[in-house]
Amino acid sequence: MVVYTKDDLKIIWKPELCRHAGICVKMLPKVYRPQERPWVRPEMAEKNELIEQISQCPSGALSYSLEPET
Repeated sequence: MVVYTKDDLKIIWKPELCRHAGICVKMLPKVYRPQERPWVRPEMAEKNELIEQISQCPSGALSYSLEPET
């Protein structure tokens, strides 16, 4: 499991679940860059865009959590 953060949003990637459907790359190509490391750049999108895209992941390899604001 790998975690990427943007403000109070934690993006969780479980590579063992990924089926490489490519929906993440198609929806947010500026965020998801499979040929680069790190391959997820959450700073390139708004939080609501990230949440919408993550919700479309068919394998569940991408998920998210929102941390309580302090």
